[in-house]
Amino acid sequence: MTDPTVHTAHTCRLAPAALDEIHAFLDTAFAGTFSEDDWDHTLGGIHVRVRDASGLLAHGSVVQRRVVHAGRSRRVGYVEGVAVRADRRREGLGGRVMAALEEVVDGAYAFGALSASAAGAALYAGRGWTVWPGRIAVQGPHGVERLAEEEGSTYVRGAGGAAVPSGGAPYVRGAGGAAVPSGGAPAAEVLVFDWRDGDVM
Repeated sequence: MTDPTVHTAHTCRLAPAALDEIHAFLDTAFAGTFSEDDWDHTLGGIHVRVRDASGLLAHGSVVQRRVVHAGRSRRVGYVEGVAVRADRRREGLGGRVMAALEEVVDGAYAFGALSASAAGAALYAGRGWTVWPGRIAVQGPHGVERLAEEEGSTYVRGAGGAAVPSGGAPYVRGAGGAAVPSGGAPAAEVLVFDWRDGDVM
């Protein structure tokens, strides 16, 4: 058996057959729950593929998103479509995919972000990704909408492993555990993601 090799390419550098292979791979890996919107979300950025002589073993991609935080629009590398073939799990292939994606985040973005399933959370936490402690929202068609269901499963990682930019003002825990700066106004510990069809996160 040949050693797995890592291949990195932008969507525009992948032939239609390669994209079809990735699409079919993700459909199988996510057991039929991978929608056309999910597929669309994986495109337009950098893909990392791990392969050996038997074919595609693992995949992940990182795409650009805009996130408003503390009054600034930040360029964020959002991780999508991370999966490992069922018969090759527990071999470190997911870690190899993430290492390559993190290199992209480190070189091109303010920080990385992703939405983790319960099954995938251990992989990300073990690599230094942390749950965003504040609120998650989206700039929707009708204004900013809170995504409370994404709080607790949205992970972030600063470029180069540094801390993710904070809301700026020092804050304390106020009534009900809310984050409140020493001046008394609500803290800016919210990430407002750009809108997209399908699952926003």
